[in-house]
Amino acid sequence: MSPWNGTTALSLGGYVDVEKFRYLYFSLWVVFYFLIVSSNCVIIYVVKIHPSLHEPMYVFIAALSLNSILLSTTVYPKLIVDVLSRRQVASYSGCLLQVFIFYSFAAADLMLLSTMAYDRYVSICRPLQYATLMGKTRVCVFLALAWFLPACHVSVSVIIQSKQKLCGFVLEGIFCNTTVVKVHCSNPTSLVAWGFVVIANMAVLPMVFILFTYVRIFRVAFHSRGEVRAKAVDTCLPHLMVLILFTVFIIFDVMVGLLEIKLSKILRLFLSLQILVYNPLFNPIIYGLKMKEIWKRIKRLAPLSKK
Repeated sequence: MSPWNGTTALSLGGYVDVEKFRYLYFSLWVVFYFLIVSSNCVIIYVVKIHPSLHEPMYVFIAALSLNSILLSTTVYPKLIVDVLSRRQVASYSGCLLQVFIFYSFAAADLMLLSTMAYDRYVSICRPLQYATLMGKTRVCVFLALAWFLPACHVSVSVIIQSKQKLCGFVLEGIFCNTTVVKVHCSNPTSLVAWGFVVIANMAVLPMVFILFTYVRIFRVAFHSRGEVRAKAVDTCLPHLMVLILFTVFIIFDVMVGLLEIKLSKILRLFLSLQILVYNPLFNPIIYGLKMKEIWKRIKRLAPLSKK
């Protein structure tokens, strides 16, 4: 049993044959990070420079892209440095900081997806009230809450963890995630209970809310003219694709840590890759390709479009 201080070092033991595949890992992290940042920056830039895209739906998409960049920047630079180092280590205080920032932004993703679902619901089901219900002030409030509420929830969990004593110094992941609870001598009931509160409030409830709004949307679209149905399909199906897979990955990741489920190193590495790559990289691809108004303006950025 050992008390911790800010310099207590934890070894990151989630890599498979890091000595053998060091440069493969390095290449993957650099390529993934570059693609995530560049593709999301394109979405943000397109939304920013075109006044016709200064509508709530596109503002939320730009916010989602910004969140993806912040989420990735929490992890990828450290991964790149670690894989080139002889030992992959992190201080316990640094680990808790990474846990706080990473899961705050991960939960913010789900909150932003919830606001997008509400925006689509009002647009399709209550179009005459759209201007009133989705005014600039309300959009700003939704954005602020999407980042503030997750930070509050995750901070409680991190504070509880910061008071625990350490009996282990090897994490089972490639970065600091929920596996940090396994280095504690014991995990108090309050930590586990609050973990389930976070899952319920930041993952399950948003998903239930989104599914409820989409049931209403598709019900209205089914009884409407073809234009409304097409609008529902174009704007909602990409949203559902992102939501379902990301929610499953995040809930599973948190549950593995809280319930101390044993996974093979390869399976845990695969799960980490899904969380780090899927949402941040495929968000701009899905929304850039499937949202016609964004895609039209992205094509205009290409030099060939000017010829």
